[in-house]
Amino acid sequence: MYLAEFSRNYIFWTCAASWIMAQSIKVALGIIREKRFNFRWFVGTGGMPSSHVAGASALATSIGVTYGFDSGLFAAVLTFTLIVLFDAQGVRRSAGQQAEILNKMLDDMYWKKKLDEDKLKEFIGHSPVEVWAGAALGILMSLLFYK
Repeated sequence: MYLAEFSRNYIFWTCAASWIMAQSIKVALGIIREKRFNFRWFVGTGGMPSSHVAGASALATSIGVTYGFDSGLFAAVLTFTLIVLFDAQGVRRSAGQQAEILNKMLDDMYWKKKLDEDKLKEFIGHSPVEVWAGAALGILMSLLFYK
């Protein structure tokens, strides 16, 4: 019974579809750019558009359309979505930039034979364009899926 109800949950499936669409766009852009396929593009972080932002934007839009843009639930989800947007563009991007600098330091140490460590993941955040593209995709997917 619960599984049947969940399978009809428009809001969840809209968010899932938005995430899948964003990740698929990343894979397509990667194939075009590098002329090869890399499965990490589908499950990895960073890149255009932001799948985190797409999912959160789809969630907020779906909640607003379903329960009203004046509801307390929409206000709570919108606040969550704004935090995701800020994190995707701000905090995670800064962490990626720090990883890039640390990797350069590790390269210098390695070539001077002082240290040999694994590189840190540099592309964990998003540019503002990637964030806004993810938001637009999430909103569009939510409106397309609306009953």
